[in-house]
Amino acid sequence: MSSGPFIHLRVRSAYSLAEGAIKVEKLVGLAAKHEMPAVAISDRNNLFGALEFAQAATKAGVQPIIGCDLGIRREEEGGFGGAGRLQAPDFLLLLVQNETGYRNLMHLVSTAWLSPSPGEPAQLSLAALDGHTEGLICLTGAPGSTLGRLAAEAQADAAKALAHKLALLFPLRLYIEIQRHGMEIERKSEATLLDLAYALDLPLVATNDAQFADRDMHEAHDILLCIAEGVHVADPNRKRLTAEHYFKSSTEMRAVFADLPEAIDNTLVIARRCAFMPEVRKPILPTYTKLAGRTEAQALHDLATAGMDRLVKDSHISAEIAEEKYRERLAYELAMIDRMGFSGYFLIVADFIQWAKAHDIPVGPGRGSGAGSAVAWSLGITDLDPLRWGLLFERFLNPERVSMPDFDIDFCQDKRDQVIRYVQKEYGSDRVAQIITFGKLQARAVLRDVGRVLGMPYGQVDRICKLVPNNPAKPVTLAEAIKSEDLLQQQIEGDEQIKKLVDIALRLEGLYRHASTHAAGIVIGDRPLEELVALHRDPRSSMPATQFNMKYVELAGLVKFDFLGLKTLTVLENAVQLIAQRGIKIDLRKIPLDDAKTFEMLTRGDATGVFQLEGSGMRDTLRKLKPNRFEDVIALVALYRPGPMDDIPKYIAVKNGEEDPDYLHPSLKPILEETFGVMVYQEQVMQIAQVLSGYSLGGADLLRRA
Repeated sequence: MSSGPFIHLRVRSAYSLAEGAIKVEKLVGLAAKHEMPAVAISDRNNLFGALEFAQAATKAGVQPIIGCDLGIRREEEGGFGGAGRLQAPDFLLLLVQNETGYRNLMHLVSTAWLSPSPGEPAQLSLAALDGHTEGLICLTGAPGSTLGRLAAEAQADAAKALAHKLALLFPLRLYIEIQRHGMEIERKSEATLLDLAYALDLPLVATNDAQFADRDMHEAHDILLCIAEGVHVADPNRKRLTAEHYFKSSTEMRAVFADLPEAIDNTLVIARRCAFMPEVRKPILPTYTKLAGRTEAQALHDLATAGMDRLVKDSHISAEIAEEKYRERLAYELAMIDRMGFSGYFLIVADFIQWAKAHDIPVGPGRGSGAGSAVAWSLGITDLDPLRWGLLFERFLNPERVSMPDFDIDFCQDKRDQVIRYVQKEYGSDRVAQIITFGKLQARAVLRDVGRVLGMPYGQVDRICKLVPNNPAKPVTLAEAIKSEDLLQQQIEGDEQIKKLVDIALRLEGLYRHASTHAAGIVIGDRPLEELVALHRDPRSSMPATQFNMKYVELAGLVKFDFLGLKTLTVLENAVQLIAQRGIKIDLRKIPLDDAKTFEMLTRGDATGVFQLEGSGMRDTLRKLKPNRFEDVIALVALYRPGPMDDIPKYIAVKNGEEDPDYLHPSLKPILEETFGVMVYQEQVMQIAQVLSGYSLGGADLLRRA
């Protein structure tokens, strides 16, 4: 038997949702462990993990090969089975050789998701490949492929005609794939496939459809397939795989294909033919559409200066203070924004917010660190005067930590889609998309799923689930729960069935179960998005989504814009309209912040329906605090979260005159006086670092993050 490496070219990672059970890091680790110089990722109909995998493999010194098992419509049945039912597609494995191949694969995968009719599985016709195969190597013959199916059905002529057609689509880049997992369909098809390869002078390649890491994972993976199908493990008609569908070593694969050593050797040939990995790109912003011959920096300067002049006048700020503080701050921010190359970002955000306001779509006044920008205030992105409220620009943009600015923008929940449609119209519908997210099998959910598949009584499984602490903000893993909960340990040790439930759940926990879309994130590109990232279709949305999640879509060069739908804004708008029917006109932007009756109401704890103040704990705290100024409400919202909550009694005691404030050092009094000596805001942390230790505000922001 000849020796040498075997390269896995067909691996379904955890991104083959509820099907593959090998996480990306694990896949790379397996290749390194078995001393394989390269390994492929070839998930079903997606490139979800392409960039993550490429980065992890390169870091480990393993050559990444990007591939996809692409859904192909069954042409001879028109895509339909008996009685007109939609037929599951066949699959064709495509591997990327170079950048052209990657662009072609992104196009094909996107088309497979975006072109089918609603309810139809992701797939495309074989004809749709024409013109998009350059730079791609094709492997065909696996049981799930059309060629493999035709061979197994003894349709030798049809198989030969298809192989000839594929050879024309992939000249000198087509391989006849042979698999040996001990399945009947493989035994039926192998002779026909071998005859085809020799008759048409096509090379053979051996693959193992690796869906889990090792033999020990077979049972857990079998349960995963049952979860995906919604069936019991005892169902005789369910999908099953053999224990051989694991990540085999080179030695094991050479033993399986001892009679076809060239099929093993060709895995190395293919790996050498593939020389591409998706790379990290710098942020790519679309061009602002209303430049009118100006540079983006000039346009931003013009709009911000005009906006600041108007705000200074409307706010009755004296000419001296306006010049000394406001215009000086504006000039400082504009220079920094220009230097960091983010003028276009501010212009794009300002444009769609101004459009929303002009079309009577309620927009939030601003939240998060973006409220610290005077430029944002002058453009109407926020309605908050950052100087009036002591907010720092460096918390939002920091030249010592260059990262994309990120405005969190609230829109009326009912009208948010109108703003997104405007953006699509302005920049092109093929350049705007949502961002995909992946739901994981987490501790309680995986226990319930495994218990249901095993046919365990609901009450028994529910009792075990309730022993796992429930913390949505920071989900507890099953391993952590077992370590910390004595009663859970006792249940596992005392009952073999529960031990099996927990053991399988531990193996499946953290795997991806389904794909959905980010609640707020939208990306806008300067080119059709499929040139940067493959696209996906969420059946619940009319808008495509990127196939990379938020972290990797930004690494691919796309810039995220947050369009948050906030119910409170909808409620406020409805309230204003109802009051207007009584002849009373209210401008929410001009409501006074020192209304005594409002503070009396809050002091009574009457805050039901008031955004961020309506929880029972918050209402109790309001009664103790007795707020009489807007600053008290701001401080309470900032303090009312795990950790800072410990300082609420101190804040209340000093405010109500029961204790004296402690400023720690005389030089900190101007910073902490507003909050009665309690460090409430991150801006205060930055200012203290500046005053006590001579930090720049940029450096102080780095300290704050640490």
